[in-house]
Amino acid sequence: MKPDRIVIGTTSERAQKLLTELYGPYVRQGNPIIFMDERSAELTKYAANAFLAVKISFMNEIAQICERLGADVDMVRKGIGSDERIGKRFLFPGIGYGGSCFPKDVKALVYSSNEVGYEFKILNAVTDVNESQKVHLVNKIKRYYNNDLTGKHFALWGLAFKPNTDDIREAPALEIIRELLTAGATVSAFDPEAMNNVKAILGETITFAEGQYECLENADALIVATEWNEFRTPDFDKVLSSLKDAVVFDGRNVYDVEQMEKKGFHYESIGRPLVNQPKLV
Repeated sequence: MKPDRIVIGTTSERAQKLLTELYGPYVRQGNPIIFMDERSAELTKYAANAFLAVKISFMNEIAQICERLGADVDMVRKGIGSDERIGKRFLFPGIGYGGSCFPKDVKALVYSSNEVGYEFKILNAVTDVNESQKVHLVNKIKRYYNNDLTGKHFALWGLAFKPNTDDIREAPALEIIRELLTAGATVSAFDPEAMNNVKAILGETITFAEGQYECLENADALIVATEWNEFRTPDFDKVLSSLKDAVVFDGRNVYDVEQMEKKGFHYESIGRPLVNQPKLV
């Protein structure tokens, strides 16, 4: 663990002394311990995660504007991220946040605010933005196929809410799957860790592939929902030969726009230029 800081809620001098000794190794590494009262510590935890959720949703809103103006969200991200007051982290647009911490802590802070008679307007908006962003990629898919997904088959790379975990709580991929199935499509999915957890929820409503390339067989298009390392540098020749059409919908902006254009893909991502205009399908 390499925490930036350790926040402890206690007003007991004895507890402060014991905890300072316990966390001594971190202090010696330059990680400060911040003592405060219990309520402030709890609010600090909620506020930290809620603020990161705000950054994510803000960038997703900027990405929406970029798509409408013809701007590139990657350029905007680099431009504002170079400002030390803002920082570079958590400025990556995508298909929304999930997991156990951000959704839970945002809701908890909104609830706590309501309990004391205050409406936390920003966080209410953050939740709305995140929920709509989860289906933003599906809207792109529907538009490409002229709002008719009946009989279409999609390969989905990624089920967990983020890479390097099997956690599917509030995962955007699940919402994408539900939307596609409702629209009459079928889905084959692959995730290095999370497939058993999804099987427990979705059962046989989708197909679970043994590997990322097996997942592509007979698929009309590829959807990237989680940025696992193995998805970042695929064998594009295999992707091209396995898909029915060279169509990729990237919810995590993992691929280079120019590279996808050179390889001949129709490629849609979040807040970046459209590659190769869609044909009538």
